[in-house]
Amino acid sequence: MSCSLSSRFYALTRSPLRQFGLCHPPLLATCRHTGPSKSTVRWPNPDLEKYKQLQKHFKRRLRATYSKFSDLPDTSAICGRNYVYSRVRVSPSEKHLAATVKSSSREQARCVVVKLTDPASPPQDVPQIVFTLDNVFNFEWANDVVLFYTTQEGLRCGRVFRLDLTSPAATHGPVFQDTRPDVFVEVALSRDGRLLTINSNSKTDSEVWFIDVTTPTFDPVLVQPRLPELMYHVEHWRDWLVILANTGPGQEYQVLRAPPATPSQRSWVAVHTPRPGVTLRDVEVVGDHCVVTAREPDGGLTLTAVPLDDPGEEYSVPLPRWACACKSRRPGPGDPREALRFLLSSPARPQVAFSFYPEDRVLLSGTEAEGTSPEAEGTSPEAEGTSPEEEGGRGGKHVTERLEVRSQDGTMVPVTVFRPVAAGSGLQQAPLLLHVYGAYGRDLDMGFSPDSRLLLEQGWVLAYCHIRGGGELGLSWHRRARVQGKRAGVEDLRACLRHLHSRGISSPRRSAITARSAGAVPVGALCNTDPRLMRAAPFLDVLGCMMDDSLPLTVEEREEWGDPIADPQHRLAIASYCPLHNIAPQRYPSMLLTAYSDDARVPLAGVVRYAEEPAADHFGPNHFDAMLEEKALQLAFLYAELGLDSPRPPPPPPRRRR
Repeated sequence: MSCSLSSRFYALTRSPLRQFGLCHPPLLATCRHTGPSKSTVRWPNPDLEKYKQLQKHFKRRLRATYSKFSDLPDTSAICGRNYVYSRVRVSPSEKHLAATVKSSSREQARCVVVKLTDPASPPQDVPQIVFTLDNVFNFEWANDVVLFYTTQEGLRCGRVFRLDLTSPAATHGPVFQDTRPDVFVEVALSRDGRLLTINSNSKTDSEVWFIDVTTPTFDPVLVQPRLPELMYHVEHWRDWLVILANTGPGQEYQVLRAPPATPSQRSWVAVHTPRPGVTLRDVEVVGDHCVVTAREPDGGLTLTAVPLDDPGEEYSVPLPRWACACKSRRPGPGDPREALRFLLSSPARPQVAFSFYPEDRVLLSGTEAEGTSPEAEGTSPEAEGTSPEEEGGRGGKHVTERLEVRSQDGTMVPVTVFRPVAAGSGLQQAPLLLHVYGAYGRDLDMGFSPDSRLLLEQGWVLAYCHIRGGGELGLSWHRRARVQGKRAGVEDLRACLRHLHSRGISSPRRSAITARSAGAVPVGALCNTDPRLMRAAPFLDVLGCMMDDSLPLTVEEREEWGDPIADPQHRLAIASYCPLHNIAPQRYPSMLLTAYSDDARVPLAGVVRYAEEPAADHFGPNHFDAMLEEKALQLAFLYAELGLDSPRPPPPPPRRRR
């Protein structure tokens, strides 16, 4: 994430507008700091008290909602032969376990290596901590006694180490180092456990080394030297490397293979190239198949199984139309290698477990994936060129629509809309919450969220605007809104909001926008150019941060935002949309900004909020109760500023007759 962006931003469209001139907006708290010292400027906020009671109400509602979905499956769990492990790595024969622990106020973690007990040992035997490592980012076992790990220095990972537990003293030493300031180094283990890869990635190019963990020397082998704009990732199958690289038409991703003896690009042979308009989201090697998760032009997800020994026999399986997010589950030592296990969800629909067996062409869903029966699906009739899906399950129904909106330059921008079935023709009076991101080639998060489900049950419409700069339509979608193309995302956001209103979905006085991190930039820019569309005023200093080399991510972020120091055109481009540098004496809407004093990515000097939250990093509070407090505050702000009545609690369940 960028050093120059706010952690979370709520922008509300017109309601009572407040004059913004030389004074600060009413809900802002600004901070300036140089070096370690910090100072905070605050002023009385008469609106604060009206949020307090609502915040208490929503905290109770959120706690109940989260409790309702507490039994959802978890992608972080690893199933061993004798135990189930969570957020850890287990050695192949389950002799050792490595896990990270961290405080809630810092990103750097400590890795704890534990010797596991044999299930046949006496019950009094307990696991023993044999080694601890500080500032560890990620790690993988090469075998039962050798662990590879990366260290985090500030916000960068540039070094790889090896820990050897064969001797009682346990030795560890360096294996790899990349000194480029704009790269991030990670280690990964192939699905078959044969290769360990060292991945050195910048925002626009990659370099991968692999280690055959069956060899005694563990010598790294370079796959392909770094080339400008070449991005690639490596997996393993039998005696081949399986490579995902952006060497397809239009510099999009395709699947290739190469022999480990000559792994460079001149030996790459294409195995699967997606059709035009189809974008690859993930690739897994399952048995003798390469399983590709792809997004179709209409927004739906599919699985394509490619037999690696006969790629011409590939076939595709569509996933349920309601699915918006797909997360594969990391296989544990006790999991079958011939199946891909994954979770599907949408912002309003909880995770459902799936298992795909490419050899047998079998896709199992719901409880059937665990050995019982599948979950039923349903669709509703088409409308206006889209295919709304009516969903149920766990209380209440909603409709999902996938729309396309024409931006200012004619580009069609996808929008995903969720609305309650009961809304019917009364959508114009329904409150709208629009989500946006649009940076780094990353998809807008559309996984299940209990608080989004709560809003939907209260009659809200949820819209997800997939503006340029994100990754929903492939790498080209990202490239079109990098550096000097950043304004394209602002135009996309404006078009989406106007289209929803013209279509009869909510109205400016009942609409709100929420964004995290980089998503705050297009929202903030739109506030400056179209203040009557929204009730928010950001205070984000993109230009100032990108000109400050002392900040930890400035050099790395120039591939995304540009270099205003070395390139005058980049400076002009950033200045044209930078929220802070375009504030004007005009009416600005109400707003809620949150930031964290321990966030190393976002300098507190460029971020505003009215209640400081010191014990959190860029990703928000880690403590469940603190997270509920923050989400409850956000809901209280939305209801208060949009003039909505406090939602009534759900009726108690009927009593059973004896």
